[in-house]
Amino acid sequence: MGCETKVGKRRIVLVMVFSSNIFLLYFLPVFLAVYFLTPRKARNYVLLAASLLFYAYGAPEFVIQLIVSNIANFYIVRWMHRTEKPKLKKLLCGISITISLGLLFYFKYGNFTIDNISIVSGWLGLENLSTLNSKLSTILLPIGISFFSFQSVTYALDTYRNVNRPMDSLWDYMLYITMFPQLIAGPIIRYCDIADQIRNRESLYTDRLHGFYRFVIGLCKKILIADVIGFQVDAILGPSNYDILTSDQLTDIATRIAALDSTTAWIAIFAFTFQIYFDFAGYSDMAIGLGRMMGFKFPENFDNPYVSTTISEFWRRWHQTFSVFIKNYLYFPLGGSRVKTEARKYFKRKYFNLWFCFLVSGLWHGAAWNFVVYGALQGIFICADKLFLKRFNERLGTIPSVFFTFLIIVLTRCFFRIERIDLSWLFIKRLVAFEFVPFHFSDNPHFYTTILVALPS
Repeated sequence: MGCETKVGKRRIVLVMVFSSNIFLLYFLPVFLAVYFLTPRKARNYVLLAASLLFYAYGAPEFVIQLIVSNIANFYIVRWMHRTEKPKLKKLLCGISITISLGLLFYFKYGNFTIDNISIVSGWLGLENLSTLNSKLSTILLPIGISFFSFQSVTYALDTYRNVNRPMDSLWDYMLYITMFPQLIAGPIIRYCDIADQIRNRESLYTDRLHGFYRFVIGLCKKILIADVIGFQVDAILGPSNYDILTSDQLTDIATRIAALDSTTAWIAIFAFTFQIYFDFAGYSDMAIGLGRMMGFKFPENFDNPYVSTTISEFWRRWHQTFSVFIKNYLYFPLGGSRVKTEARKYFKRKYFNLWFCFLVSGLWHGAAWNFVVYGALQGIFICADKLFLKRFNERLGTIPSVFFTFLIIVLTRCFFRIERIDLSWLFIKRLVAFEFVPFHFSDNPHFYTTILVALPS
């Protein structure tokens, strides 16, 4: 696995994914041996050094930026906590959040923003921004920046709200932000949930055994289920990232989608729905297991989401730490459902806040319009759930409501998987074309895995 890859016009920083050979055969065994042979008081330093090495594998130059931003945030938040001037306190909190979200926006959304401004300026006959866009195309896109940026934000806001005191040690803060088990794919961890564990924790034999078991379960979900299913989904829909494709390859995929029969289209999106679950849940299990081996108890992230009877229940079970983050740090600051206005304005603002949070969550998954559409659709369905869908599902009964909710999730996944809106609509047309033909599983053996994992899920 190389250190860097080029995706369209962007270069993406790569790190050691947990299922890679270099992590499983070299990094993890050496780290665990050194970690447990080190005296307990020095283990945090070993973990911090290993975490920085883990990330530096992909892009050593970005580690410097990560360290500098951590140092800046640490001292700004500590200054914020010590000052008794409300205006200065608010200003310092804003500066800390701006550093974290500013880096996130620059690295993840800079190119996307310039692309769209360039298109609009072309429509208006203004000067094209292609030169600036060309410069931004060289920006490295660090994997995991969404997760550690959000953890920096939670630390600053929770300290501002007096939920927790600021850390005394810069090294402990850097460990909290950069800890490699949850660095690249979560779960998103609030400092107040693991503050005591950073300072004082025990790794009992039972913890290590349980953590290793959890890690193996997650690894199996990733390489034996998600990757196997993904192989066949990619064979039908092409690579999951369309930015790496040429125009001829995109034309070929469009032709392929247009020629799909409804049976194959439904099986493909059904398979992807399980692929993405076992991929995300697998990484979360591996992160939780690694943390448990070292004495950390990370929050759970997935709870059998596909057995949900309503959309609201689904989002309480799916990517739970992200949902909690959106609720605590976006939905509530916007006013949540507590809007002290007349009834009509209360209704409009309450549901707008809810819809807007899901719109943002869609964009968080990727800098592309298909993710915006995905988030907007999820927001529409969650509002509909609050208004009437929940009561409708209750009348349906448990089993029918599970199937109905799952169908909604499957259909919205079209915009998550296919990174061009026009191709997403084309694919949906094939789903509802009612051109069903016998599907030969003997020609597509990977789909047996989808059937097997769908039953217990």
